Amino acid sequence: MGEQESAEQAFRAVEREVALLFRRGRARAFEMSRRVHPELEGVGYGMLAFIEEAGRVRLTDIGVHFGVGKASISRQVKHLEALGLVRREVDPHDRRSSLVSLTEDGASRYLRARDDRMDRFRELMGAWEREDVVQFADLLRRFNDVAAQAMAV
Repeated sequence: MGEQESAEQAFRAVEREVALLFRRGRARAFEMSRRVHPELEGVGYGMLAFIEEAGRVRLTDIGVHFGVGKASISRQVKHLEALGLVRREVDPHDRRSSLVSLTEDGASRYLRARDDRMDRFRELMGAWEREDVVQFADLLRRFNDVAAQAMAV
């Protein structure tokens, strides 16, 4: 087998595994969203994760992070507000903008679901060597960085 053919097989294997990871990830996101709140849509868990990590974040920054337009993000945040998971306030530095943060209930629900998810990761990868987990995280970060750059073009 030539070097080019071997490289092509490796790329196919990556594509296959990434596709499987994405399919499972979408199903898992829906499940995680339901753990937070029975009426939360699949994308909601990821939005709550981003907001929790950011603390207080502008609507436009949420849209940029998820690659979604302002109208779509506004609808999603409105739904999160209606469920009592986030609050919106006027940005004191730009009164035309809103800052979004988790409510106490939203933070509690999200963190409980995230802790369950982390327990699942520990369970799945518990037999792995620590160095393998670190390397896997690094490779995923590198892949996501390259993917983000490609999307920005």
